[in-house]
Amino acid sequence: MKVLVTGGAGFIGSHIVDALIERGHQVVIVDDLSTGRPENLNSAAKFYQVNICSSEMERIFEEERPELVNHQAAQTVIQKSVEDPVFDAKQNILGSLNLILQCLRFGVKKIVYASSGGAVYGETEYRPVDESYPVNPLSYYGISKHTVEHYLHLVNLEHGLDYAVLRYANVYGQRQNPKSEAGVVAIFTGQILQGQRPTIFGKGDKTRDYVHVSDVVAANVLAMEGDKGGIYNIGTGVETSDQEMFDLLAEGLKYKDNPHYSQVRKGEVYRICLNCSKAQEELGWQPRFSLKEGLAETVNYYRSLFVK
Repeated sequence: MKVLVTGGAGFIGSHIVDALIERGHQVVIVDDLSTGRPENLNSAAKFYQVNICSSEMERIFEEERPELVNHQAAQTVIQKSVEDPVFDAKQNILGSLNLILQCLRFGVKKIVYASSGGAVYGETEYRPVDESYPVNPLSYYGISKHTVEHYLHLVNLEHGLDYAVLRYANVYGQRQNPKSEAGVVAIFTGQILQGQRPTIFGKGDKTRDYVHVSDVVAANVLAMEGDKGGIYNIGTGVETSDQEMFDLLAEGLKYKDNPHYSQVRKGEVYRICLNCSKAQEELGWQPRFSLKEGLAETVNYYRSLFVK
């Protein structure tokens, strides 16, 4: 099967590309390298350095004729969406719509879309939160990611394009950029290894659901190769506070100082974790990595980068 992966030089996308190639699929990568890294590119995949908003997407689809699209490319930083919601909407909504239209034009069978379980629900009255919970984003990023879900639902009704939406919890693991504004595991680890003092925004009691990138890749493969569709949470159902995460990383890295505490940032959800029973029942997916196992592997990866 030929699969086009957007964001295939990025953190999650590059791991998906590797998994697909290992499984014998042909892979085409579209990535503008604004956040993706050339060293993440799999040499067995064909690569186009193109933004998904570009009119060049039509030429790529006409030339490559993918059977399936895996859409990971996005503006992913909540604070960036707060500062520049127009840019966020252009990349996440208009770029995705351009991609969807090319899927319809060139007969793609299915699109798998990376949404956000951490941002679309907003504050919830119960946790773990399931897919039936009313969506109420607190950030422009959450709005933009959810808007694309509506487009996918409509084109499925009108044109029969199959789709699967994967609402990720907080993904962590190898290749996550420690210099980004998103991804607390990578940020804290990178800062500690470079002798910097990490910052916790708030009192440390905000919670997140942390899922290892290998488990996210497994969910994508099942969604692509299976015949099920719809919206699926992809997480662990476990809340971990910012303070707990800092303490776990500090212990693993033998870091003795306390973090710096700063004001909570706009658009951030206070508490979240995801009920993933639907993904287990329909996709046959469940997370394999415990937080302890995943963090140990991730810390070893960043040690190899920063400690010479």
